[in-house]
Amino acid sequence: MTFDYQIAVIGGGSGGLTVAAGAASFGAKVALIERKTELGGDCLHYGCMPSKALIQAAKEVKESAKYAEWTEDEYKKLFKSAMERVADALQDVQEHDSKDRFINLGIDIYEAEGTFLDEHTLQVGEKTITAKRFVIATGSSPAIPPIDGLEEGDYLTNETIFSLNQKPSSMVVIGGGVIGVELAQAMSRLGVDVTMIEGSEQILSKEDKEIASLSQRLLSEELNILTNAKAERVEKNGDQVHIHYKKDGAQNSITADTILVAAGRKANIGSLGLDKAGIVTEKGSIQVDATLRTNKKHIYAVGDCNGSMPFTHVAGMEGKIAVSNAVLGLSRKASYEKIPWVVYSNPEIYHLGLTEEEAQEKYGEDLLTFKTKLADNDRFMAERKKEGLVKVLTTDRGKIVGAHAIGEGAGEWMQEVGTVQALNKKFQSISNVVHPYPAKNNVVSQTADLYWREKLFGSKWNDLIRWYVKKWR
Repeated sequence: MTFDYQIAVIGGGSGGLTVAAGAASFGAKVALIERKTELGGDCLHYGCMPSKALIQAAKEVKESAKYAEWTEDEYKKLFKSAMERVADALQDVQEHDSKDRFINLGIDIYEAEGTFLDEHTLQVGEKTITAKRFVIATGSSPAIPPIDGLEEGDYLTNETIFSLNQKPSSMVVIGGGVIGVELAQAMSRLGVDVTMIEGSEQILSKEDKEIASLSQRLLSEELNILTNAKAERVEKNGDQVHIHYKKDGAQNSITADTILVAAGRKANIGSLGLDKAGIVTEKGSIQVDATLRTNKKHIYAVGDCNGSMPFTHVAGMEGKIAVSNAVLGLSRKASYEKIPWVVYSNPEIYHLGLTEEEAQEKYGEDLLTFKTKLADNDRFMAERKKEGLVKVLTTDRGKIVGAHAIGEGAGEWMQEVGTVQALNKKFQSISNVVHPYPAKNNVVSQTADLYWREKLFGSKWNDLIRWYVKKWR
């Protein structure tokens, strides 16, 4: 059978663009199918990029508010300015994922939705194309919980919040995960009265409990957080909405101008016609093996649609593996043990590997935990950013199994631990690296020094060293 393309990529986000560009560079004939008018995916248009632009604008407003109290009219102007800044940032970044760049690589771009007719044929708008191999990279969308009356409440999601041009006076955020926390804090700093409703005992349930607890305490100084709470019904009343919720078994309600739904994500696979291609799904996502293949050996899935880890850098990593496997015939496997992520709240949260609770369950008495408070570090003391913590989890021999931090810029200075882990080096090796004083990553080397204190000064070796020094030195 003769195919139109050697590889067809469905989805123009981080994972799909990585595959398309890589396959074209290897000399494959490539089709890229993207239903939206611009490339870049959710991260560029509705996620990472606009949220970080908004967070930075809100941070600057927060800093300047220390020296001047803003009026409501001034907050409205600042809000509008922040949203314009977001739009400008998106325009700048969009140029990196311009269609011309991919067209110049020889890739055929189809601006339409792709639906399988069979395992080698795709309906793309009014056209039909065939491909020898496929990579599905259709991403995810906001999951909307089944709350009575929510659809009539004109709610926002991460896909619509950045189009606001007028500041709401109040907002209820449903969900205390990464998206909810980042946007709730930014909105609060821009003068919005924010209440967060989270069903679990604590926000940021995937984070280390000690780190999440500190984050919740700090965020509570800026917004109202309701945990063990569930939104059950929404009523629209003029320009406002009433949210009825249950907390600790008791019925309550709150009134706000608008609602932001940040209750998780769902894979964008509903319109792909996966059944016609015979592709197996599990729990709403495409099922793949360690090589990112579906049950159909010529079809791969990367990014949010396969249910692995919902982060742009993970989709990019999976894209690199998928393109080498699909185009070059390799059998590289995806591994997620050494992938960090960052919650870009203020202060930031860094997460790598197992939490202390998970590591304790897996390693038991062989687990070593090393912690340093930012209040014990000179640089953070000097900048008066003392609220924070570094926690690194290792085996008895120093293998890094988890690393967590909360602090100003933690996503930057903690990556040293991630680099050491990725290179298969032991945590204590950081002690041998000379850090400029007083750089923020000094707190990492401080924590690494604790390993030697534990292994030498708290062991039988200390007695031997004392004997040697006393006897011979």
